[in-house]
Amino acid sequence: MKAIVAVDKNWGIGKNNGLLFKLPADMKYFREKTKGSVVCMGYNTLLSFPNGKPLEGRINITLCPEEIKRDDVICVHSLPELFAELKKYDKEIFVIGGAMFYRTMLNYCDEILVTKVSEDGCATVFFEDLDKNTEFDCIYESEEQETNGYKIKFTVYRNNAVTIY
Repeated sequence: MKAIVAVDKNWGIGKNNGLLFKLPADMKYFREKTKGSVVCMGYNTLLSFPNGKPLEGRINITLCPEEIKRDDVICVHSLPELFAELKKYDKEIFVIGGAMFYRTMLNYCDEILVTKVSEDGCATVFFEDLDKNTEFDCIYESEEQETNGYKIKFTVYRNNAVTIY
């Protein structure tokens, strides 16, 4: 399992249940990496998508409150149920947010794809600073590029202590 996230220079990921920046290059990267895969997320992340609709071309699995039932996504209501569902797929699995879901799932991810933005987005929610976590190594860093006026780098971190689910 992998996680994919965009962070500001303070590892901020969002505010007001939304993204910090409009980053066309990052959105393209996200689409390319996750197309045809399984994406799993917390329910608020699903609600943050346009019209609260799931991402096309992917299997969408959402950790939902118990009372939520939907036909357009796979709703699970606990971590054991999520892990049982994930084991059904022979595809790449991506954790795509939000903050609490990232925190819960981070140790189960073998790789974290991080788009780093060299700006302060005034975030109210944050991703763990993997540069300060000794269990993670940065194994790839792209050249810096500009998108929509922001300087970004694509990085990949390896988890050296993956928890098996």
